[in-house]
Amino acid sequence: MKMADLLRSAALVTAVALIPATTAGMAQIDGRAGPEFAKLFAAYQQVKANYVEDVEDDQLIRGAINGMLGSLDPHSSYVDGSALQRLTTMIDGNYSGLGLSVVLDDGAVKVVSPFKGSPADKAGIKAGDFITHLDGELIYGNDLDSSVARMRGEVGTSIELTVFRPGREEPLEVSVTRGVIELEPVTYELQGGNVGVISVNEFSTNVGRDVYTAWEALQREADGSLSGLILDLRSNPGGSLDEAVGLSDLFLSEGRIVTQRGRARGENVHYDADKLSNYRHLPRQQAQRYMGEIAADLPLIVLIDAGSASASEIVAGALQDHRRALVMGERSFGKGSVQSLLPLGRDAAIKLTTARYYTPAGHSVQEGGIKPDIAVPQLSDPDLELRNKYLMRESDLRGHLVNDLGIEVEALEDDTIDDPRFKITAAELEEQGVKDFQLHYAAETLRRTTLATVALRNTVELRN
Repeated sequence: MKMADLLRSAALVTAVALIPATTAGMAQIDGRAGPEFAKLFAAYQQVKANYVEDVEDDQLIRGAINGMLGSLDPHSSYVDGSALQRLTTMIDGNYSGLGLSVVLDDGAVKVVSPFKGSPADKAGIKAGDFITHLDGELIYGNDLDSSVARMRGEVGTSIELTVFRPGREEPLEVSVTRGVIELEPVTYELQGGNVGVISVNEFSTNVGRDVYTAWEALQREADGSLSGLILDLRSNPGGSLDEAVGLSDLFLSEGRIVTQRGRARGENVHYDADKLSNYRHLPRQQAQRYMGEIAADLPLIVLIDAGSASASEIVAGALQDHRRALVMGERSFGKGSVQSLLPLGRDAAIKLTTARYYTPAGHSVQEGGIKPDIAVPQLSDPDLELRNKYLMRESDLRGHLVNDLGIEVEALEDDTIDDPRFKITAAELEEQGVKDFQLHYAAETLRRTTLATVALRNTVELRN
């Protein structure tokens, strides 16, 4: 496994904004740490000499590194062996399995989101579900890689998942048939009234290019008369920081996109719109094609929810602060940190939190997330009330980073006042043929509005 492959593929499988670390200064070891290192070595010697069974050195070293990183925050971790192999398989853009993005949450396998159209999605697995058993065998407390490996397998074979869904008293038994998962980062469709919808499902390589291509296709399909555009970032767990910057740049002609600040001098970076450096992975001629604002004459709505994390929050925050788009949906996940992959030799790396990021107006989304301009619940979900009661975000994860700018308690609270616009039930929506209420509401908003009423960027300053 080459480290270059790892760095290219990492954004496909993690709910983080990743940047490859090409250079990293080695911190000087404080002389006072000597006794602590002595304790570590003494513990190693005691285990080797007295544990009930022989223990391999690599197991002990891996455990020590995992323990060190696990004490920092939920997103720092050690990557080697099967984890590297899992990253490699994602480079090809397809694999055989269930189509789930999962994380280990305090020993439990938690679903970040199912990939749209995947076997898991079709079987009804939802973001926030906890998978407790595979084929009847308890997996709580196992490492994530072994659980993921068991969920993969030959196309056409089935696996039984026992799922705990917060808000439900009884676990769900779900049979899922494995299929070929073809990662499709960007999809699009033209809805009634010539409203274009571009869904970004993850921030992998060339997402900005794919969104631009989708935009051109929608223009052709609408004969050049689009009435509005929806950028759907719901259940998008993140990915490449570069791609988040590139996508934001497509909709902005000038100004700050995001600021990254870390302890190391090289981690302090500003990203601005309409810069060739935002497309440094593309040939110059192709990059120049994407510079400049697309859809400038159209009202734009960005859809987010609790599964929109990291890179998704960078895009939503940038377009919201510049008043380029109306952000609609639910408060996002609240992950405002950047992880770098730092190589440890040829076949291992650590994924380490090295910086925080801030929106153009200087806000940190850490813990609080992006608050939508218009809160729209997903009324077409029959489990909405129960799921909202037990919904987890970054602020609920053990050991999460605290917002360094301070955050008001009310910023973490959702509005509980009943809105008369949102009284309809999931059953009534199903009778009307509405399967996705948030998308339906956004499209209806665009059909009856204008650019001036959706994005007030020409009359409103950046919020302080």
